[in-house]
Amino acid sequence: MDEWDLRRDGFCMLRQAVCHASIARLLAVCGTAFEGETKSVRARSSRGHVYAARNLIESITDVTTVWQCEVLLSFLRQQLGADFGLVRALFFDKPPDRTWGLAWHKDMSIAVKDNSFTSASFSRPTVKAGVPHVIACDDVLSQLLTLRIHLDEVTAENGPLRVIPGSHRSSDTTGESLETAVDIHAAEGDVLAMRPLISHSSGASTPGTRRHRRILHLEFAPSPSLPDGMEWHDFVAPDA
Repeated sequence: MDEWDLRRDGFCMLRQAVCHASIARLLAVCGTAFEGETKSVRARSSRGHVYAARNLIESITDVTTVWQCEVLLSFLRQQLGADFGLVRALFFDKPPDRTWGLAWHKDMSIAVKDNSFTSASFSRPTVKAGVPHVIACDDVLSQLLTLRIHLDEVTAENGPLRVIPGSHRSSDTTGESLETAVDIHAAEGDVLAMRPLISHSSGASTPGTRRHRRILHLEFAPSPSLPDGMEWHDFVAPDA
């Protein structure tokens, strides 16, 4: 790990946590899944380049296994306990000549089986790519952990994620200031662990770059249970 501390800063890096062979396989299976009409995956594309895809747990088996290596399993158990599971998987890319950026925000939406009933812990029901979502309360979100597996090297050239250390403690916490923001540079196979409530953004890639910025974004919960009878849309526990 680097000098960043998950508890203090809301994020940390796990260097070379996923091997080259696993990265190559992920790129291959994602490439196959995203071909043509992408009937098996809910994808967004521009001129033949997929830049975002949802609901990967249902469509790409490898996303349920790539994190089940000794380094990541040990880290997840340490942070979330023995009963944790994968609850959502997304894919992002910034293809050459098809770049994009995101304003500062926090990840507060979770995927559930049914968002039609009223609950004090959840609000603002929506449907994303056919899957019910809700905004979760801080008590739920503060327990979740995201792993972002870097499928490419990320430099200043291809629009790295930016995070504000210490902004993860609640939905209202902003951290010290934008001047303290950190750019997440990474090698292929590096994994960023972050709390969903950390403030983060992403700028566009440098004009003319030939670099992709492909990320497998995995969200984990400490338990298959949610308050008020709400249920995760998916919950994949690690193999015994």
